[in-house]
Amino acid sequence: MSGCTPDPAPSCCAPSREGGPEVTGTGPVTLTLTPRDEPAHDTRDEPSYDTRVDLPGGTFRMGSEDSDANPGDAEGPVREVHVKGFAIDAYAVTTARFAAFVEATGHRTEAERFGWSYVFAKFLPGHLRKISPRPEATPWWCGVEGATWRTPEGPGSDLEGRWDHPVTHVGWSDAAAYAKWAGGRLPTEAEWEYAARGGLDQARYAWGDELTPDGAHMCNIWQGTFPTKNIAEDGYVGTAPVHAFQPNGYGLHNVAGNVWEWNADLWEQGGDPNTRVMRGGSYLCHHSYCNRYRVAARTSNTADSTSGNTGFRVAYSA
Repeated sequence: MSGCTPDPAPSCCAPSREGGPEVTGTGPVTLTLTPRDEPAHDTRDEPSYDTRVDLPGGTFRMGSEDSDANPGDAEGPVREVHVKGFAIDAYAVTTARFAAFVEATGHRTEAERFGWSYVFAKFLPGHLRKISPRPEATPWWCGVEGATWRTPEGPGSDLEGRWDHPVTHVGWSDAAAYAKWAGGRLPTEAEWEYAARGGLDQARYAWGDELTPDGAHMCNIWQGTFPTKNIAEDGYVGTAPVHAFQPNGYGLHNVAGNVWEWNADLWEQGGDPNTRVMRGGSYLCHHSYCNRYRVAARTSNTADSTSGNTGFRVAYSA
């Protein structure tokens, strides 16, 4: 199965681990923090970015019948959906917050257990790009041995300067484990869209109907020609800090672009229990091939799949 719902154009979404390239190596990677292996940067000095937004709930119009919707994504039909009151993080979970979780629990992520994860090829040094296998359908991705949440581009990379960026290379179970530890849970898909819309009814984006109102960039997505050149007019080539760009009407940051966010829901009710919804799009999305930064857009991946453009935020029951 593919990491994104099939469509006639290339997709920014990472492919799934299932059916991916054969990545050989030394096996599982252990990168948990111990008293003898403190991070080079003390994350306790970082801002927490753990602000919660309380939302009253209510009925809203979910979904879209947008002509640019990707075939098979099942965004529509537009329907009225009621959600109960809940709270949700204003920001995606940062690498610093995830580091605190790992230090407290010893959690090992899917990428660490499997020993590899997907990295966008252009982020890799030449030697890693050469030896890392690529999925046939999405050759801009490489299966990189040793790529994890702490080493996002594989061996030799680190989180310096990125402690306030969203954690990546996490699977659905990693996100769910963190959420439980933090006293919350992953948002349902309806909750995520209700929060992401920020009180706007059927707007195309989380801030309105124009992608760049008055020329202002509102999210971290690809500008240029994918996958060969990103001119980064929005200021970012890869991930951006979780506090970058203006929040939506409810105070949520980066619900469009930056990183895909795991949701609690199965992709299809009664469907494959290993396939979960992701929302929001990522820094690799571009209107010419993947416009899933629209607020109603959705896609999926297998729960054990990990990549450099997938993260999450936490919701909390009222």
